[in-house]
Amino acid sequence: MPHSSLEVADIFRSHGAAWRQSQAGHLSLGQLKVMSAIERCRSAALGGHVLRCPACEQRQIAYNSCRNRHCPKCQASAAHRWLEARQADLLPADYYHLVFTLPAPVSALAYYNKRVIYGILFKAAAQTLLRIAADPKHLGARIGITLVLHTWGSAMIHHPHVHGIVPGGGLSADGEHWIACRPGFFLPVRVLSRLFRRLFLEQLSDAYHAGTLQFFGEHQALAEASTFTDWLKPLRKTEWIVYAKRPFAGPAAALAYLSRYTHRVAIANSRLIALDEGKVTFKWKDYRSKGRSRQKSMTLVASEFIRRFLLHVLPGGFHRIRHYGLIANTGRKENLARVRALLACQDTDKHIVTDKSNGNTEADSQCNETATYICRHCGAPMVIIETFMRGQMPRAPPAAVGGS
Repeated sequence: MPHSSLEVADIFRSHGAAWRQSQAGHLSLGQLKVMSAIERCRSAALGGHVLRCPACEQRQIAYNSCRNRHCPKCQASAAHRWLEARQADLLPADYYHLVFTLPAPVSALAYYNKRVIYGILFKAAAQTLLRIAADPKHLGARIGITLVLHTWGSAMIHHPHVHGIVPGGGLSADGEHWIACRPGFFLPVRVLSRLFRRLFLEQLSDAYHAGTLQFFGEHQALAEASTFTDWLKPLRKTEWIVYAKRPFAGPAAALAYLSRYTHRVAIANSRLIALDEGKVTFKWKDYRSKGRSRQKSMTLVASEFIRRFLLHVLPGGFHRIRHYGLIANTGRKENLARVRALLACQDTDKHIVTDKSNGNTEADSQCNETATYICRHCGAPMVIIETFMRGQMPRAPPAAVGGS
């Protein structure tokens, strides 16, 4: 298949049925639902619309999206909607990007305990940042945090970690002052790493004693308390990775960057190169290499590609984007108003509005463009002249049929 048109959906449609049959009894309901959604996305199986261009009379079909959060096609528009909703949270301050990563032994255990261990990962990372930032020896302030869970590496292996975006400062304990961090430096990563390790292992041990962890395969022996205790000992001594990047070039850049992270899936369609003779070739980045040599291609048999993709299906109802501290859902509006008042920045529109004539942000215009059907021939807006339901076909299919 040509690189420009290959999608994860094509791989699922070609090889998904055989994969499901070979794995019967070993796939979760959530994984089966994800496969079905992606296979049917923007196809007649989900229904759609017949469109007509009033300018040039061209007609086309736009099939409905599955809107599954693991679907590569659906997440771009979801990211635009999220970006628009978050514009009001921007502060006129430097923003920092931090990454908290689980060590390999814990990652392996996490695969069979996703809801529990991913939840601990969120909680331990947030508590670490909030506690160290509140310490007068470091910042001495209450901060706001957005954390986003990723469970994959570039080669789609299981690699749980959270990305955090944090303004470079916070409110004093009495709420009367904004305390900014040192330019170019937020918090010491070594201190963050040590506290993150301790908090995570304490909460993991609590989960074990509460009986909420499950053990399968090579981990079955951990069901014995003494074995679990021995398993924890080396984890208390190894260095846990907490990574801090340089500050972003302004708050808008931080938010745009985060929006790309919030709605990523295990692999984007743009990284797929070929599907040939039952094998999938895709681009990946080898972070152990330096320079341009990081960019590589990898070929997997389709069954292994599907297996890796489905490793990252999240439990139903699990939130992969969470807000803490000043921007937690409770008290967010009041806290942000207080910060802006302290920063003499009541008129926040000047930081986020790019078109003052109509009040639209750049994200708004992108959302509008995404939500409007545009004629591929003349660029004029198209109108819906017929809607058809799931599994139906339009009464009079147009001669030229294309997706939205």
